[in-house]
Amino acid sequence: MESVLGRYRNLVILVGVLFLQVLGLAVQVKRGSSDTQDTRLIRIWAVSALTPFERAVVWIENGTSNIWHNYFYLRGVRNENRALKEQIEQMRLEQVRLTEDATQAHRLQALLAFKEQYVAKTVAAQVIGSSGSDQSRTVYIDKGENEGLKRDMAVITADGIVGKVLTVYPSVAQVLLVNDQSSGVGVILEKSRLQGVLRGTPTGEVTVEKVMSDEQVAPGENVLTSGGDQIFPKGLPVGTVAKVGTGKDLFLSIKVRPAANLSKLEEVLVLVEKQQREATAEDLSHTRAADILAQRLPSVPAKPPAEASPAAAGASAAAGASPAGNSTTTAHKPLAAAPKVTTGTGGTAITPKPQVQSGKPGEAVPVQSKPAAEPANPPANPVAQPATPPDQAQPADQNSPN
Repeated sequence: MESVLGRYRNLVILVGVLFLQVLGLAVQVKRGSSDTQDTRLIRIWAVSALTPFERAVVWIENGTSNIWHNYFYLRGVRNENRALKEQIEQMRLEQVRLTEDATQAHRLQALLAFKEQYVAKTVAAQVIGSSGSDQSRTVYIDKGENEGLKRDMAVITADGIVGKVLTVYPSVAQVLLVNDQSSGVGVILEKSRLQGVLRGTPTGEVTVEKVMSDEQVAPGENVLTSGGDQIFPKGLPVGTVAKVGTGKDLFLSIKVRPAANLSKLEEVLVLVEKQQREATAEDLSHTRAADILAQRLPSVPAKPPAEASPAAAGASAAAGASPAGNSTTTAHKPLAAAPKVTTGTGGTAITPKPQVQSGKPGEAVPVQSKPAAEPANPPANPVAQPATPPDQAQPADQNSPN
């Protein structure tokens, strides 16, 4: 090493001096234009030399980040996507069930002739002012008697209810908001189906009263109009339950977040006409509610056709036969032989005797007997035949077949 430096000592010194001179010139010389600030030449050289390395580092970093987000991170996204798909399927099944329940509810309402109220006609109005008092929360709209507005008409928006018309002038009307202390709206909780009264507080909040403290009300539950105040139709959105606490007189204190922004009202709708009609289910399904009730109620099975049992046949035959030889049966059946009555010492004996009619030689044909006609007035007690002497009964016994 020393021999190389000693051999090329002058050359090394010259190169070093030239490098120092160039470095000094780079530090002193500035480059730039009138539009941009002057930059030293050494800075330009340094940036030009280091830029390729920075680009390589940034490219590697971006590639690594893409690999992480596209592979490792997406492994968790796949699991989340699978869980979301299952949840969507469950929600679809729940939607189908709710749709069927709603359809059945409409059919039952039509069956029971329920009457429902619908929004038939509204008048759009613009809010032109407010009361400017904390004790009375009212607003003024630019429509009045000239447009058909009357007192106690409902005022709503697309988000929910606002209030009711308090005072009507020819071209202006005053609206009492639902967060006023003197307001009152009949409401019902969507899930628990608990009914109460919506009122305002001195601080401008909205609460639901007249709900017993032993009931369970969850925050976030939707509040709808019940229609009991005869001002708002049933089912209009009111708000959501914000907080549930214990009130006074064994009632809950339920704070409600109104669905409509009562502090930023600009346009409202006044319900000037409500249509009341009976619920119909013709457009929903062809199945009648009566058929559904008939399917769900317990029914009596159909009575099977009566079949004549041997015991019943014997009982009917015994009841229809008379001792005098008369028969009460109407069926014509072939009889193989007619009975012959003989009397002995022990009583009366009935001995069947076959009667045949010759047809072909050596063939016996049974003779069908016609049923005897039933007497018009059968005797109450059958008359027994008189007893015959024993000497007259012996020939009959001898002639009878064994």
